[in-house]
Amino acid sequence: MTFQLFASIFLSIALLLFLVLRLRLNAFLALLVASIGFGLSAGLPLAEIISNITSGMGNTLGFVATIVGLGAILGAVLEHSGGSQALAQFLLSKLGEKRASLAFVLTGFLVAIPVFFDVAFVLLVPLVYALGRRTGRSLLAFAIPLLAGLATTHAFIPPTPGPIAVADILKAELGWVIMLGFVVGIPTVSVAGLWWGKRVANRYMLEPPALEQKEDEQTELPPIRLILTLILLPILLILANTLTDMLVKAEIWQQSLLTDAALFVGHPYVALLLSCLLALYYLGTKRGLDSQQLQKLATKALAPAGAIILITGAGGVYKQMLVQSGAGAALAEVFLQFQLLPPLLAFLLAALIRILQGSATVAMITAAGLLAPALPALGLTAPQTALLVLSIAAGASTLSHVNDSGFWLVKEYLLMDESTTLRTWSMMTVLLSLTALVMVMLLYPLV
Repeated sequence: MTFQLFASIFLSIALLLFLVLRLRLNAFLALLVASIGFGLSAGLPLAEIISNITSGMGNTLGFVATIVGLGAILGAVLEHSGGSQALAQFLLSKLGEKRASLAFVLTGFLVAIPVFFDVAFVLLVPLVYALGRRTGRSLLAFAIPLLAGLATTHAFIPPTPGPIAVADILKAELGWVIMLGFVVGIPTVSVAGLWWGKRVANRYMLEPPALEQKEDEQTELPPIRLILTLILLPILLILANTLTDMLVKAEIWQQSLLTDAALFVGHPYVALLLSCLLALYYLGTKRGLDSQQLQKLATKALAPAGAIILITGAGGVYKQMLVQSGAGAALAEVFLQFQLLPPLLAFLLAALIRILQGSATVAMITAAGLLAPALPALGLTAPQTALLVLSIAAGASTLSHVNDSGFWLVKEYLLMDESTTLRTWSMMTVLLSLTALVMVMLLYPLV
């Protein structure tokens, strides 16, 4: 029976890769087909396969859809208002051109919290061009730190969609994911952004494109205090929720109206909703946008979020099939028998799927779906489960190459050929993932 289950897991992953790579099937459809294929090969009754689709999709989307939707609207409002540019210009003015690489790392690290990776890069790359012209340095001196900051936050720090989805599938506490995401992320951007950016900038001289329009022609940017408040408010509230919950459970604080209020306001639903409403008012209504324009902005923001939500739901279906088939218990026995460290296996699994088919989202969702059923038997602590989320995110971030849309985005905007992109951007993603893995493995025994 165990052999049949493991064979079914292998076949379902092979089917998923075949559908995505060979047939170019949409990831949502491919995950659903692979889930049904696993259920059939594992011998699940047909009626149970259907019920697993309903329960797996519903249980996952109940949390993820709300968070990703709110985050998308918040990001769209910040994008429309020029908040990303305001943050970058503020940090550049404070740190100066000599520390411009650090300014771009910090900008990417903060901007990617509410704004999607590719959107944030497109918004901020004109500043990279401008600084390249002004200093005469290679674009890589500024672009690699920016990309490292964006990629690190996008992978490791909620409320970005990837860690939100994986945290929900693994039932990890968001507060721990955020806290440990910062602990893992800071050395990661230092190596992949600052160190690697300096190294490749000295090796490859990339010139900015010809200037087509005046760079100072722009609308009035919003105040930096408002931008920082809107970005950091939900994170601080979620962290307060986790801290309050820990102190109440440890009986250091007694449960009261104040602790209940902190738990309520710090729930990701309420924290993100509050920041979203503040953004709509201060960056929308107060800056001259009427209700129809705001509604159009929100609707447009939900289009890319919808694809992520559906893929995540299909990943929940895959997990549900594994749970109901007994594959989760079988995987847990393998963990315990061979004393495999879950973060290392999670990293390798996510990295393999990422390298083969290119999509970080599919890699994260698939790896999380495979590992989630085994977790109850492993007895992991809340911080260890959060580190498992980060190890999956690290694996899914590695070796962006020609089958990844991000590879071509970076190539085109930095005017590189394929070979140079592989040696700069692709190697940066490898350094990013390996540094994050090392940090996770160092922290795992300590928590």
